[in-house]
Amino acid sequence: MKEVTENKMGTQKILPLILSMSVPAMFSMLIQALYNVVDSVFLGNYGGNSDALTAVSLAYPLQLLLIAFTVGTAVGVNSLIARRLGEQKVKEAEQVAATGLVLAFATWVVFAIIGIFFSRPFITFMAGADNHSIISYGVDYISVVLIFSLGSFIQVMIEKSMQATGNMIFPMISHLIGAISNIILDPIFIFGFGPVPEMGAKGAAIATVAGQWLAMLFLVIVVCVKKFAIRFTFRQFRISFKIIREIYVVSLSGIVMQAIGSVLVAGINMIINMSPASPQMNTDAQTIYGIYYKVQSFVFMPVFGLNQGVSPIIGYNYGARNRKRMMTTLKYALLIAFLIMLAGTALFQIFPEAILNLFNASDELKTMGTTAMRRLSLCFIPASVGVIMTALFQSVGKGVRSLLMSVLRQLVLILPIAFILSKISINTMWFAFPLAEICCTILALIFFFELNKREFSKLSKD
Repeated sequence: MKEVTENKMGTQKILPLILSMSVPAMFSMLIQALYNVVDSVFLGNYGGNSDALTAVSLAYPLQLLLIAFTVGTAVGVNSLIARRLGEQKVKEAEQVAATGLVLAFATWVVFAIIGIFFSRPFITFMAGADNHSIISYGVDYISVVLIFSLGSFIQVMIEKSMQATGNMIFPMISHLIGAISNIILDPIFIFGFGPVPEMGAKGAAIATVAGQWLAMLFLVIVVCVKKFAIRFTFRQFRISFKIIREIYVVSLSGIVMQAIGSVLVAGINMIINMSPASPQMNTDAQTIYGIYYKVQSFVFMPVFGLNQGVSPIIGYNYGARNRKRMMTTLKYALLIAFLIMLAGTALFQIFPEAILNLFNASDELKTMGTTAMRRLSLCFIPASVGVIMTALFQSVGKGVRSLLMSVLRQLVLILPIAFILSKISINTMWFAFPLAEICCTILALIFFFELNKREFSKLSKD
């Protein structure tokens, strides 16, 4: 009990605590952003055209769906472990961690089946039956990513469980191992090197999966030899549907929120296809949107890393009924997120062409892409509030509010607005993103003030 009572999340000064827990996670998420971008950078320089790059962009909704279940389920586990530790229920926290690993394996089986049977129908639908080269690249890429995704599921689950105990260093190292492996292996498997044949898009997928498995193996070794606030063990373990339900009360909102991202990407690509622009301009717009969606992760991922750092602190102090520490953590998180998003906005406004040059963009792509990058990045600053509020709601077990925010932003608002604006022009369509984000921020603040009045104000102020 002593170890839990003296947990740093309940005693250390808030700002140093946030920085000590968030900076490694932010660095980890920046590394994670490399997973999203490095394949596209190399594939943009492969084959003498943009077909491979477009294929990976069209395959990205399925990859996002995989990420949604990987991270979403682990976020629910993270939240529940942190709350149980705050309540000084270590044994229950260990049961949650073991249950999370079982859920990770079960979910991988589902995605392996999707990879085997549904990769080609999906890519054909997104690309159009006549785009044979894009279909071939897309199927090669996404089938490998889905079928061999077990490494990703286990790695993320162990990572989130560690973070719930306040340990952020080993998750950061695992991301570093995975990203460096991916960067090294990408050119080898894509272009061929020595005895390794040229494999194109399939090679990019193999490099990604290999990095995930190496990261997983590192964390498995760590949990076998190191001690944490909880033990990762299956001794006396048995499935508890109560624990599963509590995990998914939070996880479901996270899964749906990120799965909505998959629907958003697919929906925007379909809206672009239906626009009155020429077929070539529509294809260029899809490529640009794919580039943006991956590059913007370098802005959003640090904020998501900040979330990973502050979520256990908020969850722990909510469980310990320490309102003052919980609210102070929230204030610092909002300020840091705002500064990150402000810097990201400046980057996209000033250097859009330099960003596009990384992907070997043609002159036509750069002309359209410069306008797109500047308009899309207007959503960053209002998003800083929505992202942090999402972490707050999930950390205190109020994930439904996060879900409603995401549904409003990415389905109820953004797709209809994008569809209407696309009839004016593709360039006008990009304004749908900041408009939807502003509305979501307003809703987040309404939810917060209502929850603060009804529940947070009743917590201890000590």
